[in-house]
Amino acid sequence: MMTGVRIRACRVGELPPGEARRIEGDHPPLALYNVDGEYFALDDTCTHEKFCIRTGKALCLPANRDVASHPVEIIDGEVWIVTKADPHRGGNP
Repeated sequence: MMTGVRIRACRVGELPPGEARRIEGDHPPLALYNVDGEYFALDDTCTHEKFCIRTGKALCLPANRDVASHPVEIIDGEVWIVTKADPHRGGNP
């Protein structure tokens, strides 16, 4: 199991394949993507440039820095984003 803070994003099936959702709360905003049934999460600080959804790596200019990617866990039919442990973030440790 991953360590860090888990943030509930949605239930499996609530985010259809090919769609994305902004996850807000008492933590910095996150973006959750469903790519053919596989979920990926990035910090939602994108400048509308091209980034790899899997890794957050900037793919071309003018983007010149990567965005943070986060592991995603499916637990009992719910999608959870795992972020680094931070006492100022919400979610479940």
